Amino acid sequence: MRTFIKAQSAALAVLAFTAVTAQAAETLSVVTFGGAYEAAARKAYFEPFTQATGIGFSTESYDGGLAKLSAMEQAKNTTWDLIDLETNDAITACDEGLLQKFDKKTLGKTSDFIPGSIGDCAVASMVWSTVYAYDASKLKTAPTTVNDFFDLQKFPGKRGLRKSPKVSMEWALIADGVDPKDVYKVLGTPAGVDRAFRKLDTIKKNIVWWESGAQAPQLLADGAVVMTQAYNGRIDDAAKKDNKPFKAVWDAQVYDFDWWGVPTGAKHADAAAKFIVSASQPKAYADLSKYIAYAPPRKDAIALVDKQRLVDLPTAPENFKRALQINANFWADNADQINKRFQVWLTQ
Repeated sequence: MRTFIKAQSAALAVLAFTAVTAQAAETLSVVTFGGAYEAAARKAYFEPFTQATGIGFSTESYDGGLAKLSAMEQAKNTTWDLIDLETNDAITACDEGLLQKFDKKTLGKTSDFIPGSIGDCAVASMVWSTVYAYDASKLKTAPTTVNDFFDLQKFPGKRGLRKSPKVSMEWALIADGVDPKDVYKVLGTPAGVDRAFRKLDTIKKNIVWWESGAQAPQLLADGAVVMTQAYNGRIDDAAKKDNKPFKAVWDAQVYDFDWWGVPTGAKHADAAAKFIVSASQPKAYADLSKYIAYAPPRKDAIALVDKQRLVDLPTAPENFKRALQINANFWADNADQINKRFQVWLTQ
């Protein structure tokens, strides 16, 4: 009997060891946008998950888009287990069956997530924002609202804007008196588009256009503009890492999410789904903000963020008062038409 028990115990030990070894050998293939965000995600999301489960990660960078993911699905040979997506791609990929449906119940309390941060096939990994910024050493009076961006009398000088109608159109309407919650209802009408362009006309001669995110803080540093539209992370980096006296104005910030999704046919789909749950916990979201100025899409995480860091984040209560989430569906439906008019407007 003792011999049998010993043999049985040994067998169980072997099985347990095999299970642990198999789990440790499992590796999730992740595709991200690389750079500073991937480095931050590795510290806040990947390493804690590996420590807790033994599951590792191999990463690959891409520039967005769904062409490769679609080709994998058509060939029935999906080599990615987890993908970092922009909002428009997350919506399209879900609609086209390129992502697996996500069980929202596994996230626990979903009521504390910012509205719109949980999709049918993906969960928001962070919040980033478009704001405008100024050089505090060059302005005696600090601008505080989006209206100030359009006020050339109170704040004379050049304005930096991304060479795109996105965000600029939304800001023009808000500065013209439209409540942020009504922006897309107004912009969805011909009269609303006319109204936005008329407001942009008021500063058109003072606009310096930029096309890459790195150009915005550089325009400020060079003194080429008094204020500039910019990505909040770029301004935070310039202020924290390069010691530039730049300040962000959060009024009417236009925010968006990045997303985690599991591709259809992923070989380690269950482990990838477990990772998304792990990365969507309040502590994980708060930890990400230590390494990069992207914000938690979950309200419970805000209390875990250091107060000195919180002021730099899009979802801080003070910064989020008149925030507007970019409407990816609106731009998917109207981008071609508005872009054509925008290009004509640029030449007029």
